[in-house]
Amino acid sequence: MGKLSGKVAIITGATGEIGKGTAIKFLNEGAKLLLVDINEDALKKTKEELELYGVIQTVLSDVSKESDVKNYVDSCVEHFGRIDVFFNNAGIEGKVAPLVQQNLEDFDAVMNVNVRGVFLGLKYVLPKMIAQGCGSIIVSSSVAGLDASPNLSPYIASKHAIVGLTKSAAIESANANVRVNSIHPTAVDSRMMRSLEEGMGVKQDTIAKGIPLGRYGTTTDIANLVLFLASDESAFITGAQYRIDGGKGAM
Repeated sequence: MGKLSGKVAIITGATGEIGKGTAIKFLNEGAKLLLVDINEDALKKTKEELELYGVIQTVLSDVSKESDVKNYVDSCVEHFGRIDVFFNNAGIEGKVAPLVQQNLEDFDAVMNVNVRGVFLGLKYVLPKMIAQGCGSIIVSSSVAGLDASPNLSPYIASKHAIVGLTKSAAIESANANVRVNSIHPTAVDSRMMRSLEEGMGVKQDTIAKGIPLGRYGTTTDIANLVLFLASDESAFITGAQYRIDGGKGAM
Protein backbone atom coordinates (compact mmCIF):
# COMPACT_ATOMS: atom_id res chain seq x y z
CA MET A 1 0.00 0.00 0.00
CA GLY A 2 1.35 3.42 -0.97
CA LYS A 3 1.35 6.42 1.34
CA LEU A 4 -1.41 8.02 -0.77
CA SER A 5 -3.27 4.86 -1.74
CA GLY A 6 -6.90 5.65 -2.57
CA LYS A 7 -6.38 9.40 -2.28
CA VAL A 8 -7.13 12.10 -4.84
CA ALA A 9 -4.75 15.01 -5.37
CA ILE A 10 -4.79 18.24 -7.35
CA ILE A 11 -1.49 19.73 -8.51
CA THR A 12 -1.34 23.21 -10.04
CA GLY A 13 1.65 24.30 -12.07
CA ALA A 14 1.75 20.63 -13.00
CA THR A 15 3.96 20.87 -16.09
CA GLY A 16 6.89 22.53 -14.31
CA GLU A 17 9.74 20.48 -12.92
CA ILE A 18 8.47 20.49 -9.32
CA GLY A 19 4.87 19.86 -10.32
CA LYS A 20 5.77 16.98 -12.61
CA GLY A 21 8.24 15.45 -10.15
CA THR A 22 5.65 15.57 -7.39
CA ALA A 23 3.02 14.08 -9.69
CA ILE A 24 5.24 11.06 -10.37
CA LYS A 25 5.90 10.66 -6.65
CA PHE A 26 2.18 10.85 -5.84
CA LEU A 27 1.26 8.35 -8.56
CA ASN A 28 3.90 5.92 -7.34
CA GLU A 29 2.35 6.17 -3.87
CA GLY A 30 -1.14 5.29 -5.14
CA ALA A 31 -2.83 8.67 -5.67
CA LYS A 32 -5.18 9.61 -8.48
CA LEU A 33 -4.36 13.03 -9.91
CA LEU A 34 -5.94 16.09 -11.44
CA LEU A 35 -3.18 18.10 -13.11
CA VAL A 36 -3.73 21.82 -13.70
CA ASP A 37 -1.69 24.16 -15.87
CA ILE A 38 -2.08 27.14 -18.21
CA ASN A 39 0.05 25.65 -21.01
CA GLU A 40 -2.17 23.39 -23.09
CA ASP A 41 0.58 21.69 -25.11
CA ALA A 42 2.74 21.07 -22.04
CA LEU A 43 -0.26 19.74 -20.13
CA LYS A 44 -1.10 17.29 -22.91
CA LYS A 45 2.51 16.12 -23.11
CA THR A 46 2.75 15.73 -19.34
CA LYS A 47 -0.40 13.63 -19.25
CA GLU A 48 0.94 11.37 -22.00
CA GLU A 49 4.21 10.93 -20.12
CA LEU A 50 2.68 10.27 -16.71
CA GLU A 51 -0.30 8.07 -17.66
CA LEU A 52 2.13 5.15 -17.47
CA TYR A 53 2.32 5.70 -13.71
CA GLY A 54 -1.38 5.85 -12.84
CA VAL A 55 -4.75 7.57 -13.16
CA ILE A 56 -4.62 11.19 -14.40
CA GLN A 57 -7.09 13.83 -15.47
CA THR A 58 -6.11 17.31 -16.66
CA VAL A 59 -7.76 20.72 -16.66
CA LEU A 60 -6.45 23.74 -18.56
CA SER A 61 -6.64 26.67 -16.17
CA ASP A 62 -5.38 30.16 -15.43
CA VAL A 63 -5.09 30.07 -11.64
CA SER A 64 -5.55 33.84 -11.42
CA LYS A 65 -9.10 33.57 -12.85
CA GLU A 66 -11.83 32.68 -10.36
CA SER A 67 -13.99 30.86 -12.90
CA ASP A 68 -11.04 28.69 -13.95
CA VAL A 69 -10.19 27.78 -10.36
CA LYS A 70 -13.80 26.92 -9.53
CA ASN A 71 -13.87 24.79 -12.68
CA TYR A 72 -10.80 22.69 -11.82
CA VAL A 73 -12.02 22.12 -8.28
CA ASP A 74 -15.52 21.14 -9.43
CA SER A 75 -14.04 18.93 -12.17
CA CYS A 76 -11.98 17.02 -9.62
CA VAL A 77 -14.97 16.36 -7.39
CA GLU A 78 -17.18 15.43 -10.35
CA HIS A 79 -14.64 12.96 -11.71
CA PHE A 80 -13.09 11.50 -8.54
CA GLY A 81 -15.69 12.30 -5.88
CA ARG A 82 -13.36 14.07 -3.44
CA ILE A 83 -10.10 16.01 -2.91
CA ASP A 84 -7.67 14.63 -0.33
CA VAL A 85 -4.52 16.54 -1.24
CA PHE A 86 -4.00 19.92 -2.89
CA PHE A 87 -0.51 20.96 -3.98
CA ASN A 88 -1.10 24.69 -4.55
CA ASN A 89 2.06 25.03 -6.59
CA ALA A 90 1.67 27.36 -9.59
CA GLY A 91 3.96 30.38 -9.53
CA ILE A 92 6.15 32.72 -11.60
CA GLU A 93 9.38 34.54 -10.80
CA GLY A 94 8.80 37.91 -12.43
CA LYS A 95 11.48 40.34 -13.59
CA VAL A 96 14.90 40.61 -11.97
CA ALA A 97 15.42 44.34 -11.30
CA PRO A 98 15.63 46.81 -8.41
CA LEU A 99 12.30 47.74 -6.87
CA VAL A 100 12.35 51.24 -8.41
CA GLN A 101 12.73 49.68 -11.87
CA GLN A 102 9.81 47.28 -11.46
CA ASN A 103 6.67 48.57 -13.17
CA LEU A 104 3.10 48.02 -12.05
CA GLU A 105 2.43 45.48 -14.77
CA ASP A 106 5.35 43.35 -13.57
CA PHE A 107 4.16 43.56 -9.97
CA ASP A 108 0.56 42.72 -10.84
CA ALA A 109 1.55 39.75 -12.99
CA VAL A 110 3.48 38.14 -10.14
CA MET A 111 0.87 38.90 -7.50
CA ASN A 112 -1.96 37.63 -9.70
CA VAL A 113 -0.43 34.18 -10.10
CA ASN A 114 1.48 33.77 -6.84
CA VAL A 115 -1.00 35.32 -4.40
CA ARG A 116 -4.38 35.55 -6.12
CA GLY A 117 -3.90 32.04 -7.52
CA VAL A 118 -3.06 30.62 -4.10
CA PHE A 119 -5.94 32.49 -2.48
CA LEU A 120 -8.47 31.26 -5.03
CA GLY A 121 -7.21 27.70 -4.76
CA LEU A 122 -7.66 27.79 -1.00
CA LYS A 123 -11.07 29.48 -1.30
CA TYR A 124 -12.50 26.72 -3.50
CA VAL A 125 -10.67 23.62 -2.24
CA LEU A 126 -11.14 24.24 1.49
CA PRO A 127 -14.96 23.89 1.48
CA LYS A 128 -14.67 20.48 -0.23
CA MET A 129 -12.14 19.25 2.33
CA ILE A 130 -14.02 20.73 5.29
CA ALA A 131 -17.22 19.01 4.13
CA GLN A 132 -15.48 15.61 3.97
CA GLY A 133 -13.71 16.18 7.31
CA CYS A 134 -10.11 15.77 6.17
CA GLY A 135 -7.49 16.94 3.74
CA SER A 136 -3.97 18.24 3.33
CA ILE A 137 -2.95 21.38 1.44
CA ILE A 138 0.66 22.16 0.62
CA VAL A 139 1.43 25.64 -0.70
CA SER A 140 4.63 26.40 -2.63
CA SER A 141 6.38 29.42 -1.20
CA SER A 142 10.15 29.90 -1.14
CA VAL A 143 13.00 30.92 1.13
CA ALA A 144 12.08 34.29 -0.41
CA GLY A 145 8.89 34.06 1.66
CA LEU A 146 10.92 34.01 4.88
CA ASP A 147 13.96 36.10 3.97
CA ALA A 148 14.76 38.69 1.31
CA SER A 149 17.27 39.43 -1.40
CA PRO A 150 17.74 42.32 -3.82
CA ASN A 151 16.11 42.76 -7.22
CA LEU A 152 13.13 40.42 -6.76
CA SER A 153 10.73 42.55 -4.72
CA PRO A 154 7.43 41.46 -6.38
CA TYR A 155 8.38 37.79 -6.08
CA ILE A 156 9.53 38.20 -2.47
CA ALA A 157 6.37 40.12 -1.55
CA SER A 158 4.22 37.41 -3.11
CA LYS A 159 5.98 34.60 -1.30
CA HIS A 160 5.72 36.41 2.04
CA ALA A 161 1.98 36.84 1.41
CA ILE A 162 1.62 33.09 0.96
CA VAL A 163 2.84 32.56 4.53
CA GLY A 164 -0.02 34.67 5.87
CA LEU A 165 -2.58 32.90 3.72
CA THR A 166 -1.27 29.50 4.83
CA LYS A 167 -1.40 30.35 8.53
CA SER A 168 -4.89 31.85 8.27
CA ALA A 169 -6.25 28.89 6.32
CA ALA A 170 -4.67 26.44 8.77
CA ILE A 171 -6.31 28.07 11.78
CA GLU A 172 -9.70 28.36 10.10
CA SER A 173 -9.83 24.72 8.96
CA ALA A 174 -8.11 22.86 11.80
CA ASN A 175 -11.37 21.91 13.53
CA ALA A 176 -12.37 20.04 10.35
CA ASN A 177 -9.12 18.03 10.36
CA VAL A 178 -7.83 19.90 7.32
CA ARG A 179 -4.13 20.75 7.37
CA VAL A 180 -2.42 23.61 5.50
CA ASN A 181 1.35 24.00 5.34
CA SER A 182 3.84 25.86 3.14
CA ILE A 183 7.17 24.75 1.76
CA HIS A 184 10.15 27.06 1.28
CA PRO A 185 12.81 25.81 -1.12
CA THR A 186 16.05 27.56 -1.87
CA ALA A 187 17.45 27.33 -5.41
CA VAL A 188 16.11 24.25 -7.22
CA ASP A 189 17.63 22.95 -10.43
CA SER A 190 14.85 24.09 -12.76
CA ARG A 191 13.79 26.43 -15.56
CA MET A 192 12.97 29.14 -13.02
CA MET A 193 16.52 29.12 -11.68
CA ARG A 194 17.93 29.33 -15.21
CA SER A 195 15.82 32.46 -15.66
CA LEU A 196 16.95 33.93 -12.34
CA GLU A 197 20.61 33.11 -12.99
CA GLU A 198 20.40 34.91 -16.31
CA GLY A 199 18.62 37.90 -14.80
CA MET A 200 21.12 38.18 -11.93
CA GLY A 201 24.12 37.53 -14.14
CA VAL A 202 25.47 34.74 -11.94
CA LYS A 203 26.28 31.08 -12.47
CA GLN A 204 24.85 28.07 -10.67
CA ASP A 205 28.17 27.31 -8.98
CA THR A 206 28.29 30.77 -7.45
CA ILE A 207 24.81 30.45 -5.93
CA ALA A 208 25.46 26.89 -4.78
CA LYS A 209 28.52 28.06 -2.81
CA GLY A 210 26.17 30.11 -0.63
CA ILE A 211 24.21 27.00 0.38
CA PRO A 212 25.81 25.04 3.27
CA LEU A 213 25.15 21.67 1.61
CA GLY A 214 26.87 23.03 -1.47
CA ARG A 215 24.29 22.29 -4.15
CA TYR A 216 20.91 23.21 -5.57
CA GLY A 217 17.87 21.26 -4.46
CA THR A 218 16.42 18.71 -6.84
CA THR A 219 12.82 18.11 -7.81
CA THR A 220 13.04 14.82 -5.92
CA ASP A 221 14.08 16.67 -2.76
CA ILE A 222 11.01 18.87 -3.02
CA ALA A 223 8.64 16.04 -3.98
CA ASN A 224 9.75 14.02 -0.95
CA LEU A 225 8.80 16.87 1.38
CA VAL A 226 5.47 17.45 -0.35
CA LEU A 227 4.69 13.73 -0.10
CA PHE A 228 5.40 13.77 3.65
CA LEU A 229 3.06 16.72 4.19
CA ALA A 230 0.41 15.14 1.96
CA SER A 231 0.50 11.82 3.78
CA ASP A 232 -0.89 10.74 7.13
CA GLU A 233 2.68 10.71 8.48
CA SER A 234 2.28 14.46 9.04
CA ALA A 235 -1.16 14.20 10.66
CA PHE A 236 -0.29 16.55 13.56
CA ILE A 237 1.35 19.27 11.44
CA THR A 238 -0.52 22.34 10.24
CA GLY A 239 0.19 26.04 9.82
CA ALA A 240 3.91 25.32 9.49
CA GLN A 241 6.57 26.73 7.18
CA TYR A 242 9.03 24.07 6.03
CA ARG A 243 12.42 25.25 4.85
CA ILE A 244 14.06 22.93 2.35
CA ASP A 245 17.15 24.99 1.73
CA GLY A 246 20.32 22.97 2.29
CA GLY A 247 20.97 24.75 5.58
CA LYS A 248 20.74 28.30 4.21
CA GLY A 249 18.29 29.36 6.90
CA ALA A 250 20.81 28.51 9.61
CA MET A 251 23.30 31.08 8.36
